[in-house]
Amino acid sequence: MPSSVAKEGYQFQRANSRNQQSSSCPSRSASGSPAAVTPPSCDDVVDEALAELQLQSQQQKQKQKQMIHSVKGRSGWQIKSSKLAFNTHNRIRNIVESLKIKPNPEKPMIPLSIGDPTTFGNLKAADETMKAVLHSLESGKFNGYAHTQGHEASRQAVAQYSAHQRPEGAIETSDVVLCSGCSSALEYCILALADRGQNVLIPRPGFCLYHTLAEGLDIEVRYYDLLPDQQWRADLVQLESLIDENTAALLINNPSNPCGSVFDEKHLRQLIDVCERHYLPIIADEIYEHFVFPGSKHLAVSSLTREVPVLSCGGLTKRFLVPGWRMGWIIVHDRKQRLGNAVIGLKNMCGRILGSNTIIQGALPEILAKTPQSYFDGVIQVLYSNASLAYKMLKQVRGLNPVMPNGAMYMMIGVSIERFPAFKDDTHFVQELVNEQSVFCLPGSCFEYPGYVRIVLTVPLAMIEEACVRIAEFCERHYKKEDSSRSFIEHGLLDEEELGF
Repeated sequence: MPSSVAKEGYQFQRANSRNQQSSSCPSRSASGSPAAVTPPSCDDVVDEALAELQLQSQQQKQKQKQMIHSVKGRSGWQIKSSKLAFNTHNRIRNIVESLKIKPNPEKPMIPLSIGDPTTFGNLKAADETMKAVLHSLESGKFNGYAHTQGHEASRQAVAQYSAHQRPEGAIETSDVVLCSGCSSALEYCILALADRGQNVLIPRPGFCLYHTLAEGLDIEVRYYDLLPDQQWRADLVQLESLIDENTAALLINNPSNPCGSVFDEKHLRQLIDVCERHYLPIIADEIYEHFVFPGSKHLAVSSLTREVPVLSCGGLTKRFLVPGWRMGWIIVHDRKQRLGNAVIGLKNMCGRILGSNTIIQGALPEILAKTPQSYFDGVIQVLYSNASLAYKMLKQVRGLNPVMPNGAMYMMIGVSIERFPAFKDDTHFVQELVNEQSVFCLPGSCFEYPGYVRIVLTVPLAMIEEACVRIAEFCERHYKKEDSSRSFIEHGLLDEEELGF
């Protein structure tokens, strides 16, 4: 209805109302003087009522505005971080960035801190791996979205490649989830199994990313200890003491970053027994599953149990030397269907970023099938030679206690910090090692394990040798000597024949 018509209708009704009300209004005296009781006119009553209604309406609107302003609570720009983002921290970044580093300008920097095997150029992806990506790109078939779990053929290739993880039967394509790197795979597993207020058990020393992925979501991290004098096996008694009704999963990293340890079958079965007694699923970080040195053997934990469900995380990153390609995966091993709707939750997680890189997905079948074993053997030989050299050199240095790794790309070196009174802890030790010798290791504090440093083994052999010589010189200068007649490294102790090269 037009507003003019509405107003006219309202005025007409009001006029009629006044005429009707006037007949019932109290009369006045002939002289015009009011009677004994003179009520207000009907017009006045109506006007006052309308005014009161208008006042109430205005007050109500003002009150609503005040309430809205109170809810918004903003008098200016007040943008805040989300709780998840604010509580997400990378421990390595935090520690490294706090160091006061000024490398010695007279010595080239040797960064033994970087876990990227491609950094130094001595380790490169195989030709077959590179050609597979070229073929995928040129085909033009993989430029669009894939299924959120990954292309069917790509998942099938991963299932065949990982058949050793389930020797009693085939891995189904539906058991494979492709992710954006192994770190994404780990995040999916943690978030699928653990809720806010629950806890997960992770190794100490261990990869700091586990803590980073959990803490922002109020998932508690509980550390179970690895024992350096037992080749970094888990302290089973201490581990079991951490378990309660809110424990969601046990995370096993085998082979280990930062320890380079490889668990034998007996110890893996001990860990499985703990999980079976307490009804705990296992998250298996097995990104280094094929990085095993001569004399050791890796066994997938899923190959040793049908009772305990296992989510195994792997990828191309390390073995194929392509960390920047961000291709990881999860394989669900749940023979007794005990994960329940956690599997649905895991697959729902894939919808958050709509799948991983499709060009690399398209190359997966060719990469996994055609990269020759001789290539992998060559990479392992480089790492093993570096580990052997570093161990033989550093074990002769007083104040240091290296632990020979059996796999992966790292070595942990104990530092008897009390023998180096100039340094208050392992972080201070690392800082001054950079400043004096331009050799950068990571302090054990990055892995929740002070009193140690970690070095990477992916550098050229000459570089690892030079780094160890500098570390020895640094220790000789700062070690609190008890017998000044004995030098750190005896003459002739590190000749080529002794080192086996």
